[in-house]
Amino acid sequence: MDEVTFRSDTVLSDVHLYTPNHRHLMVRLNGVGQPEHTMATPLEDVGKQVWRGALLLADYILFRQDLFQGHTVLELGAGTGLASIVAATMARTVYCTDVGADLLAMCQRNVVLNSHLAAAGGGVVKVKELDWLKDDLCTDANVPFSWSEEDISDLYNHTTVLFAAEVFYDDDLTDALFRTLCRLARRLKNACTALLSIEKRLNFTLRHLDVTCEAYDHFRSSLHALEKLADGKLRFVVEPVESSFPQLLVYERIRQLELWKIVAEPTA
Repeated sequence: MDEVTFRSDTVLSDVHLYTPNHRHLMVRLNGVGQPEHTMATPLEDVGKQVWRGALLLADYILFRQDLFQGHTVLELGAGTGLASIVAATMARTVYCTDVGADLLAMCQRNVVLNSHLAAAGGGVVKVKELDWLKDDLCTDANVPFSWSEEDISDLYNHTTVLFAAEVFYDDDLTDALFRTLCRLARRLKNACTALLSIEKRLNFTLRHLDVTCEAYDHFRSSLHALEKLADGKLRFVVEPVESSFPQLLVYERIRQLELWKIVAEPTA
């Protein structure tokens, strides 16, 4: 096969992708013969689907390699782990996080299948549990995907980039994500940049008897509140990222797809 492409509507157990440096990337979406990446999933399984926003974010990671090259980075709500695997082609360490034992196990399988990509550049991907509803990281060694003290130290001392794709579908979880971003930014030793992708989806609601985009509106309100937040130590600079950067993956880059950048920096 001369050319392998990755499409947002691809439903396969093995998905192959070629990165710009021509190294071969394979993401297995399931290990038992039935695809976990489907065009429709129940709410509790949304992490098992590759969403367009993840492909947009992966494109930006490949475009802005300077943000990731040799750095320690953290993905929140990683799902299948696609964005983390792409980041691992250039980052030193990628903390690929989510919740749910089955989802994390699937993510770990994907990482193992693509470990040669990270290894080629001397990088590593570590799949970990990170629950936005909890203030502290799980350090219980008996719990799968828990954190060691060494990992926690590395996370707080070296992380410079946080990223999340298509995790803004529930207002309570959106609030929890932004609280987690704030908490991590305050604990990190270095100034950090957060990259958030979202697709503005229109839905008909009985409450309004009209087509609305409530999840997106709540996300934008959360961005505005973050920008206005003043705690005396950090300030958050929020700006949209123009989607004119090169599209290296095959998907429909619709106008409803957005990428936002948040820079957390110490106040003067």
